[in-house]
Amino acid sequence: MSDDSGNENIATFAAGCFWGVEHIFNKYFPDLKTSVGYSNGKENISNPSYRQVCSGTTEYAEAVRIEFDPAKTTYAQLVEHFYRTHDPTTVNRQGNDTGTQYRSGIYTHTDEQEKIAKEVTERIQEKYFAPKGLTITTEIIPAGTWYNAEEYHQKYLDNNPDGYQCPTHRLHW
Repeated sequence: MSDDSGNENIATFAAGCFWGVEHIFNKYFPDLKTSVGYSNGKENISNPSYRQVCSGTTEYAEAVRIEFDPAKTTYAQLVEHFYRTHDPTTVNRQGNDTGTQYRSGIYTHTDEQEKIAKEVTERIQEKYFAPKGLTITTEIIPAGTWYNAEEYHQKYLDNNPDGYQCPTHRLHW
C-alpha cells in the first residue's frame, strides 16, 4: 500500500492490462522504475487481489506506478507516451480486454501534474483524435491509494516474453 500524494516524481497511469503498459514504458524509457498494481478503487477494499479486481466489484484499475527523474524524463513526456501507446477513446476497454479495471486513467499526485495532464490531453485531442472524429475519454483525477499487484505480475512480459500483450499497446504515432 502506498499514498504518493504530493510526490511530483511519481506518475500513475491506467491503460488496459498492466503488463503491456509497464512493458511499453520500460521499452522506451529504460531509466524508469516501474511497478504494476491497483489504483483508484473503493476505499473500503484494501489490498485487493487480481481476481477481486477482475471481478469488477472493487472499481480498481490495473495501473502502472512510475518513479522518474524529471531531469531525464518530464511528466509531460510520460503523459504523451501514455496517449501514444493505447486507445484513450474507449471506455473500460483496450482491445479485447473489457471491464472497469481496463479503463484509461491518469492519476495525478500534485496540482502541477493535473495541470500538465490536462494541457497534454487537450493538445493530443486536437492533433490526433479530433481530426478522426474521436474523443479522449481518459479520466484525470487525483491518485488514490496504491496497492502493488502480486509478484508474478511485476515485469511480467520481461519474464514471459511470449505472454499476452494487448494489441493496443504499441506506438500509434
